[in-house]
Amino acid sequence: MAQNPRTDMSLIALRRILRATELYERELAQAAGLTPAQLRVLQIVAQNSTSGATPKALATQMGVSQATVTALVDKLVRSGTVTRNRSQTDRRQTDVLITEKGLKAVESSPDALQQRFVSAFEGLQDWEQSQIVASLERVAAMLDARALDASPVLTTGEINAPPEG
Repeated sequence: MAQNPRTDMSLIALRRILRATELYERELAQAAGLTPAQLRVLQIVAQNSTSGATPKALATQMGVSQATVTALVDKLVRSGTVTRNRSQTDRRQTDVLITEKGLKAVESSPDALQQRFVSAFEGLQDWEQSQIVASLERVAAMLDARALDASPVLTTGEINAPPEG
């Protein structure tokens, strides 16, 4: 029985998405020595450059566990792009603050793939957005991937994996 041409077209489209993600990860690692998840942490912390962000707030915004955020922040502290400071308002709490090196990394990083997606997606009509979400959720279900832990960061590897380079 011959395979439906749309099957091949859909597999090609999936492969293009995966390939675009891989190429972006490589470009980011070469340009800034960061993973997409590390860049996202830096971007969030940079938005609050004076007060920083708590690990809990980072985890909530990124849709990952606090353990994942801790691993990401540990790597960023070692690279000198963020620091951890005791909160001025609650001494039990730690704030993650971006350093000058971190700000430069954010500024010099290539345009994030998910930012391009977000800009294009938000420009669509409401019905188009709903259709895409429904289709992507259906694809995830077809791949038995509906229950996998995921965050809104386009990456092909583990969220806290070191950049390849």
